[in-house]
Amino acid sequence: MDSFLGLFGGDDWVDNEDHTKGFSQLPPEPQLGNVEYKLKLVNPSKQRFEHLVTQLKWRLREGQGEAIYEIGVEDNGVLAGLSSSEMTASLQTLRQMALSLGATTTILRERWLDDTDADTDGSSSNDSLNGNTVSDQRKVVEVLVRKVPDDQHNIEVRVAVMGSADAGKSTLLGVLTQGQLDNGRGRSRLNMFRHVHEVRSGRTSSISHEILGFDAHGQVVNYSEMTTAEEICENSTKLITFIDLAGRRKYLRTTVQGLTGYSPHHAMLVVSGSAGIVGMTREHLALAVALDVPFFVVITKTDLVSPDDAISSLGCVLKSAGCRKVPLIVQNEDDVMTAGSNQMADNIVPIFCVSNVTGNGLQLLTRFLHVLPPGVSVKEKDRLEQEPCEFQIDETFRVPEVGTVIGGLLTKGVITEGTKLQIGPFNDGSFNPIVVHSIHRNKAPCRVVRASQSASLSLTLDVPGLRTGMVLLSTENDEKPSGCLFFQATVFVLFHSTAIKPGFQTTVHIGNIRQTAVMEGIMANNGIHTNENASVVFRFTRHPEYVKVGMRLLFREGCTKGIGKITQIFPYLASTAG
Repeated sequence: MDSFLGLFGGDDWVDNEDHTKGFSQLPPEPQLGNVEYKLKLVNPSKQRFEHLVTQLKWRLREGQGEAIYEIGVEDNGVLAGLSSSEMTASLQTLRQMALSLGATTTILRERWLDDTDADTDGSSSNDSLNGNTVSDQRKVVEVLVRKVPDDQHNIEVRVAVMGSADAGKSTLLGVLTQGQLDNGRGRSRLNMFRHVHEVRSGRTSSISHEILGFDAHGQVVNYSEMTTAEEICENSTKLITFIDLAGRRKYLRTTVQGLTGYSPHHAMLVVSGSAGIVGMTREHLALAVALDVPFFVVITKTDLVSPDDAISSLGCVLKSAGCRKVPLIVQNEDDVMTAGSNQMADNIVPIFCVSNVTGNGLQLLTRFLHVLPPGVSVKEKDRLEQEPCEFQIDETFRVPEVGTVIGGLLTKGVITEGTKLQIGPFNDGSFNPIVVHSIHRNKAPCRVVRASQSASLSLTLDVPGLRTGMVLLSTENDEKPSGCLFFQATVFVLFHSTAIKPGFQTTVHIGNIRQTAVMEGIMANNGIHTNENASVVFRFTRHPEYVKVGMRLLFREGCTKGIGKITQIFPYLASTAG
């Protein structure tokens, strides 16, 4: 949707048709989505109020629990504005509408209209300039209405944190989630690491998770003293789950697995203001573009060097032929709301400049995370919850006095304590029955996990041969599931120095699957070159995996990169495996 790039913009904006006229109109009100225009909401009748509540409920469903109301705007997008008394009455009505649904309201921004904005008949209204009070002016207000779904504690958004080594990813997460500035030597990042060698080297080598919670008024919940993860989840209406990924090239496979396995709603690309755009930054940017993940950029270390050079080089990369994005430098609160409204658009990339030592720019970034939209629509989420369970295993643990614990993403269905599932595929392609004993989400126990949510599950039985890449499936499937060694996919080669021919080995990423595969057959003469596509038959080299038609794949080996989609699978038969 074309969003509100000029609604609260600067005074130097001019209309294309009349260079003397200020901005006075938004795009027409969208029929779909979570944005609603209202000219006024003053003393509605009972029947009208019920209609408005029904409309608000629909907008909340479209925005997965969040709706944006533009008060003082006509349906065609004209900024008419309201007087102070009318605006007060309209906001009160909106609060009552939200209260009837158990929702909350938060004013995001407001703008007073001058004579060129409000007058469309050519009459003069320079009252404020001639000495009249502000109450004589008319204004437009943007309001966020938020309602946590009845079956959830909060609205969750997953954000993958990417960027090259030494860009300050873990330090930034430490400052955002702990509320304490860094000392310039990486003190804030110590709690982000999971292994001793990470603490010693100061570099992330694994996938870690951190949470940032917001209450109904947009205040960060994490910053209270001695706050536990369970308390953050309980007291938050919106929860940002950060997936901290490694930045060094030797851990690139782990980074790709985090992007494909956890299916983040957004990606935060962290760029060092001193180092600028380096090789791994371009690599991570290409991954986000290839996987169609909406992303925004954070430039760090602005206390050491001016970010102008990094912004300039970043703008060139974003505008290049392979990316075709429009950079939006966020400098104030209005830019934050504009960036939040456009985050799901394909061509807008917000850019933030922050310092983890002085705190400059962190408030704008936190505000942006508060209004960051969820990446899955309510209709899609409801559809996924109705389907049989499918849980992708990304991590496995052996916890003393608990037993086998697996972590990953539930892509379909609903899992509760005591749910009977089947796990596999094992080396012979089979699946074995298991029972879920307990569930943890965001380091806190819970009773249910729903589609598009990540969780850790404790199993009642030990599973010999358990590994990452397996799946948990419902026992209600009509067909008996089976793994496969061979599958066919339509692939597109992003880069390869020569021609790819049969026998080429590459690392394939399909969801939570990461395994070496061989291209057994290529339906193209003389192989595949850069910027060419073809149908390819792959064979996993180690053990069968559970893949389905339509799943996206990403393969890479050295500088070779390619993407594709699975078109056919060949079920694994142990008797004919040789």
